Amino acid sequence: MKAQEIINKYIAFFEKRGHKRITNSPLVPENDPTTLFTSSGMQPLVPYLLGESHPQGKRLVNVQNCFRAQDIDEVGDNRHTTFFRMLGNWSLGDYFKKEQLPWFFEFLTNKTEGLGLDPKRLFVTAFKGNDQIRQDKESIEIWQKLFREKGIDAKINERIFLYDVDKNWWSRSGTPEKMPSGEPGGADSEVFYRFDISHNPKFGKECHPNCQCGRFMEIGNSVFMQYKKIDETTFAELPNKNVDFGGGLERLLAAVENKNDVFQTSLFGSIVRTIELLTGKKYDDSQKNIRVVVDHIVASVFIINSGIIPSNKEQGYVLRRLLRRGFDNYYTLCISRHSGSSAALSSLPKGLSRISLNHGDSGVATLPRMTIGDDIVPVIESIVKQYKETDPELETNYEKIKNTILEEKDAYETTLKKAKIYLAKKYKALGDELKGQVEISPEDAFALYSTHGLSPSQIKSLGFIFDDKAFAQKMIEHQSLSRMSANKKFKGGLADQRAKTIMGHTATHLLHQAIRDVLGTHVHQTGSNITTERIRFDFNYDKKLTDEEIQKVEDMVNEKIKENLPVHFEMMPLKKAKEIGAIGLFDEKYQKNVKIYFIGGPSTHSVRSGRPRSEYYSVEFCGGPHVDFTGTLKRFKIIKQENIGKGQRRLYAIVGEL
Repeated sequence: MKAQEIINKYIAFFEKRGHKRITNSPLVPENDPTTLFTSSGMQPLVPYLLGESHPQGKRLVNVQNCFRAQDIDEVGDNRHTTFFRMLGNWSLGDYFKKEQLPWFFEFLTNKTEGLGLDPKRLFVTAFKGNDQIRQDKESIEIWQKLFREKGIDAKINERIFLYDVDKNWWSRSGTPEKMPSGEPGGADSEVFYRFDISHNPKFGKECHPNCQCGRFMEIGNSVFMQYKKIDETTFAELPNKNVDFGGGLERLLAAVENKNDVFQTSLFGSIVRTIELLTGKKYDDSQKNIRVVVDHIVASVFIINSGIIPSNKEQGYVLRRLLRRGFDNYYTLCISRHSGSSAALSSLPKGLSRISLNHGDSGVATLPRMTIGDDIVPVIESIVKQYKETDPELETNYEKIKNTILEEKDAYETTLKKAKIYLAKKYKALGDELKGQVEISPEDAFALYSTHGLSPSQIKSLGFIFDDKAFAQKMIEHQSLSRMSANKKFKGGLADQRAKTIMGHTATHLLHQAIRDVLGTHVHQTGSNITTERIRFDFNYDKKLTDEEIQKVEDMVNEKIKENLPVHFEMMPLKKAKEIGAIGLFDEKYQKNVKIYFIGGPSTHSVRSGRPRSEYYSVEFCGGPHVDFTGTLKRFKIIKQENIGKGQRRLYAIVGEL
């Protein structure tokens, strides 16, 4: 059974049970500044789950393209992907647990209408309950009955596993204590598939569905929106209860094919094979690298197809991060010599491009870093060929997708080249890529990190090694610099180094610029104090701000938060900082070299490469620390203003989840 067959069976199964198929939402949401990507089938349906009437009725079904940026660093294991397809069905105040759980179980086990999975391989979870919300006994009893009908005794902690709110509870805000009054939520019940592999004891003495050993894989989750929070300790049942089901297509296919690795299924098999042929590396020997390449390039293809191009802002930044991590892993595969490359290339899947390789004296092909872009084209083609049946526009937009990826490859290689030139000038030597032959100082490594935007692993991939502990110490020193500055007049005004305080620190930069935009560039900060509870911001101005002015400032700050702008710093000579127009208190006694924080614009190679000040929203002298992206701030609100003396005003504000 192929992936498309699962989709067809799923839609048909629920249409037969009165569901209407709804149109897939775009991967990049339209007119929704609160999120970068559609991350679940449920996401576009939130208004209807909260009470609005859906034009197609109360029973809905679809298969939604999704992307989760939070999974980028998880990719490399046997089950996580950033891009995935989610099978979803919903009840909007119609059916509930006694219909949903039997239907899904039937879809999984029925050999005619469903997937025909062995019920002995299925294991489920339910909410164990706590002091505020009772145990989900209804789901437990339904599961026990369903398994009993298959001749299986579903005992607790053997077939049915109970977990607390961290595992088996859903609300938009997370666990119950984080929910505001009036918000709906409820227990969920997951289904796991067990593969025929042994438990790895390094993941714990006992194996269970949520064990990370790879023996179990979650294939579906039914969320039951049953409760509304009344106050801090009280929950009441909703009069109209909803069901939100999501099941990952890639994981369901792994269960159908009984492969505990989604990258070994028929969905990814041809793509993996193409990479093996191009690099001469076997999947079994290079699993993590190949998994990262497959996932990141697949996700990039779909994001580019949605109209996004690499940048240092919002979706473009995520795309750039995906591509560069994919390039790094592909290069790691390509750097070694190929064995029998000519024969391998002749075996490329029909319809894929042949590529030209450079051959050394031995006649064996080598792939230098600066040519990986051409070599990755067959990977892109393989992806488009695999997905074109369900997403035919990929084939239509192939040239755009390919060229966008190759252009970003060129830009990234330029970044790497500049870094190598910088080091070559200092050390008169170039490292042997991926082998670490030239040692550099931790100071230079940190400069590559802070100025060029290269991670420690990327620096090492270029052939340069450094003292990891000393590098870490440099990071600590910079953090310590920020802490020391708290005792000085204008060094951030932080009361401590907790996350909420750091959020407030970044918010003052946005606030400072917004005030200057509204009141005029003659206005500047004169002081600040930031705690976890509030922001205090002082500035020169000789009259009370109007309600309209306060609202305008507040709206400007929130707009920049929604844009999720990158935040980064550069060390530069004081003279240069003044030349580019960085904001600071020049009665301060600054060092010869100063730290300048940039919000917005490119995250690397900023003014030093000739970029104008206008490309950035905020440029200020500051010791840090700050968040990496303004979206972390969530929301900003001015709560009070004061007159603190002749020509001086003070604003109080809060930031975060308001």
